[in-house]
Amino acid sequence: MTSGRRDSWNVLVIGGGHAGLEAAWAAAKSARVALLIGNPATVGRMPCNPAVGGPGKSQLVFEIQALGGLMGRLADDTAIHTRVLNASKGPAVQSLRVQNERDAYAQRAQDVILGHPEIDILRGEAADLESDGRGGWWVITTDGRRFHARSVVIAAGTFMRAVTWYGRQSRPEGRQGEPPARFLSAPLARAGHTLKRYKTGTPPRVRADSVRFSDLLEIPADPHPRGFTGRPGPRASESPTWQTHTTPTTHALIQANLHESPMYAGDIEGLGPRYCPSIEDKVVRFAHHDRHLLFVEPDGIQTSEVYLQGFSSSLPPHLQDGLVRTLPGFEQAVIQRYAYAVEYDVVESTELTLNMESRRLPGVFTAGQINGTSGYEEAAAQGLVAGVAAARRAEGLEEVTFPRESSYLGVLLDELVFKGSQEPYRMMTSRVEHRLLVRQDNADERLTPYAVKLGLVGEQQATAVTAKYARVAAATRQLETHRAQGQTGDAWLRRPEFSLEDVEALGIQVDGLTAEEREALQIRVKYAGYIERTERQLRAEAHAQGLSLEGVDYSRVAALSNEARETLARLQPQTVAQAGRISGVRHADISALLVHLKEQRVSRETRR
Repeated sequence: MTSGRRDSWNVLVIGGGHAGLEAAWAAAKSARVALLIGNPATVGRMPCNPAVGGPGKSQLVFEIQALGGLMGRLADDTAIHTRVLNASKGPAVQSLRVQNERDAYAQRAQDVILGHPEIDILRGEAADLESDGRGGWWVITTDGRRFHARSVVIAAGTFMRAVTWYGRQSRPEGRQGEPPARFLSAPLARAGHTLKRYKTGTPPRVRADSVRFSDLLEIPADPHPRGFTGRPGPRASESPTWQTHTTPTTHALIQANLHESPMYAGDIEGLGPRYCPSIEDKVVRFAHHDRHLLFVEPDGIQTSEVYLQGFSSSLPPHLQDGLVRTLPGFEQAVIQRYAYAVEYDVVESTELTLNMESRRLPGVFTAGQINGTSGYEEAAAQGLVAGVAAARRAEGLEEVTFPRESSYLGVLLDELVFKGSQEPYRMMTSRVEHRLLVRQDNADERLTPYAVKLGLVGEQQATAVTAKYARVAAATRQLETHRAQGQTGDAWLRRPEFSLEDVEALGIQVDGLTAEEREALQIRVKYAGYIERTERQLRAEAHAQGLSLEGVDYSRVAALSNEARETLARLQPQTVAQAGRISGVRHADISALLVHLKEQRVSRETRR
């Protein structure tokens, strides 16, 4: 595992969470890598919900898979429950969510990384960074060892100067039972990086044998499981999940004890996630709701614990016992691991380049929650980018670029670098203005050719993807040229009530396609008009960045978000391009501005 003879590498990665895993894995495709971690047994842990994917997140994982990454493979190998969310909606927002066997996921990650021939494992805590004066870096550990690398990736997660909170009591931890990264903040701050304090949390884990599952709403897995790799795991439909909800008693107990919450008592300075708030936050912010939906998810097939998603809390343990027992089905619940909040340092992401390189420390990259994001998927995506970019920098190759228009990954990078975040950033489909073009189902078509150029996937995978879409194209032509009852197959399929099976029932057969290819065919045919219109809009936007906004009354621009309307009216940008770089103005708002400008131009021409 560890090479005692080597003290210099192309890339040295600090941290073995989801960002560190992808960084090391991607960099090792072309470079010699060291992975510096405190304890190899913690590599690949899932400290929060034992699941991968969901709206906005599954699209990232499919893109990671297309780029030769690791997360989709680990998720499929250890899947115990798979569902496509938003299945009744259009393909732009359909999202795969995979429930995982928590311990098996970490073990699989360790098997892959710890035995990798191009990755050396170093045990220790990073204490400092020191330039070698030639564009490389020394990483110095707390015990005085010095490791040299041409590039460094810091993937410290929630560990930098981290403190966990259980009620008003705190202790220095990066995760329950794990020591924090005590010293990494100092060299970043010394170099001029702005550091902020963020907060996140996790719910209690409850003993499964203390839950009355018969009182819960069971959510079965999809009968035909999906996977990120195209090959769902052997146990992908083995376990259900469940739902319960809070009650007025839950809410009253929380309201009566808010003084015990470190956040409401003013002990925590860190900014928490808007889209994954604590149960205290939900009760206070949404006081008009008499219940909040909670998801009960197993940690594994044979697990002794269930995860109470939606019930994050920093209230003290003695209150958590009573709170959990107010939930239907949990009246006799026994908490095995209590919920806690963690407060930690993050870097200001606007001080990074689009490939996650520090503008203050060239050759040092950061990835994951250290950049102010929230979630395994966002961390893994950044890790892949940072790992590729660090390896290419070490080899003197050109920088990596992922345009916003062609991937969720590009949107993530663009928003972190140009807009930053004032709270833990979460990827959502609503952040992606052209999401019909960058769906989860076509990630391989969009990104595999790029992955080949970067050396991340081999020709065999590229050939398989090319062959897949050649079959889809051939099937599309088949539908366009074969008729039944006076209409072509594609015309029948474009009817909202028709599926590919219905078309085949009319006698127009489509043979030789896999389930994935049949889905791709249906989407291409059914949404052909919308896709073409979106592509035209994208091309128009590319030429519209220099348009003047002089004299625009933002109160009259339809479809602008309230935040964008207020910000634009206050800052009065001169051009569309300037508006697009303002924090709080999304690309959907830019689209609304372009539509408004076009309507204004047409109106003026009509009056003439």
